[in-house]
Amino acid sequence: MSRTIAVVTSSRADYSHLYWPLRALAEHPEVDLKLIVLGAHLSPEFGFTVREIEKDGFTIDARIECLLSSDTDVGMARTIGLATLSVADLLGNMRPDLLLLIADRYEMLAPASVALALRIPVAHIEGGEISEGAIDDAVRNAITKMAHIHFTSTELARKRVIAMGEEPWRVHRAGAPSLDHLVKSKLYGREGLQRRLGMEIQNDALLVAYHPVTLLQDTTAEADALFAALSDVAGQVLFCYPNSDAGSRNLIQRSKEFLSNRGSGHIFTNLDALTYWSLLAQVELLLGNSSSGIMETASFALPTVNIGIRQKGRERASNVIDVPADTNAILGGIVRARSHEFCKSLDGMKNPYGDGHASERIVGILTSVPLNRKLMIKQAAELPS
Repeated sequence: MSRTIAVVTSSRADYSHLYWPLRALAEHPEVDLKLIVLGAHLSPEFGFTVREIEKDGFTIDARIECLLSSDTDVGMARTIGLATLSVADLLGNMRPDLLLLIADRYEMLAPASVALALRIPVAHIEGGEISEGAIDDAVRNAITKMAHIHFTSTELARKRVIAMGEEPWRVHRAGAPSLDHLVKSKLYGREGLQRRLGMEIQNDALLVAYHPVTLLQDTTAEADALFAALSDVAGQVLFCYPNSDAGSRNLIQRSKEFLSNRGSGHIFTNLDALTYWSLLAQVELLLGNSSSGIMETASFALPTVNIGIRQKGRERASNVIDVPADTNAILGGIVRARSHEFCKSLDGMKNPYGDGHASERIVGILTSVPLNRKLMIKQAAELPS
């Protein structure tokens, strides 16, 4: 029987992970896909990335403007409230059979909470992971406990979700769906990428993907060491825009000032998934504190210097060099990442986050799981004696 599955996307980051599950759901003959777009997707400041979704041919069933033009934690909290009010009206009318959410963005608390009140079963992708230095960690765990079906990226993450009291039959290791781009998409070669970006990518290009550390009182405090280190680094410096968290505007302004003083480099407001992945295949290393540096760079054996506490606790492959938010430590990490010995040590490495076939597993479960009382009412796990 046909079932209505609603999917929420709030930013360029989660859309790149959801693209292939969305494609498979849209093409499934027994699925009525309802795509809900909110948050940074609808913000001109962050690239108005809803246009990317439209360009990909997806039908957008609802647009919810909830992201305040703010750079504070109060703005983040108000965004959750605005999203909750609008999503309540939307899902109250739509009443999908399932709601699919992904990862750990704070605005995802809104649809998860609304679905809980409306008794709409929730499926959640990428639970069971750890990022101790960001509020994302608590958000991820909260959504896990509100969800009824779980798709984890790794086996260890699956065990963590079960350890939180979720029944094992609900928890499926699917892999990270962002990795499906490597199997199902054709990346741009170097020349094609340069034409698309309108710039030359140098052999010593360093890509910076750095976000506010949302558990710190000053969410950009660790960035001082990053910019101090960058001033002493040779090579082409490329920046990706940070997430729309408190402190993002500060980071954007500092990045622009750095490039102005340096006289070269570039900052990308938004890169679609295919362009971003193609860029990962061409740069010399990635520097920052993004989950992309943990989950995705391993597929290219790309040396990655992970700074500070934001991703503390997350599983990582051998291409990741962890350093504290200290200028000398960051510079030392970059030297190591660029060394022939380190790069050679990554030959043949595998990405622990999956094999590029997550979307098939996710859609297979979403379209077959019985929509019954057993799905909605969780059984508490027995405590060990």
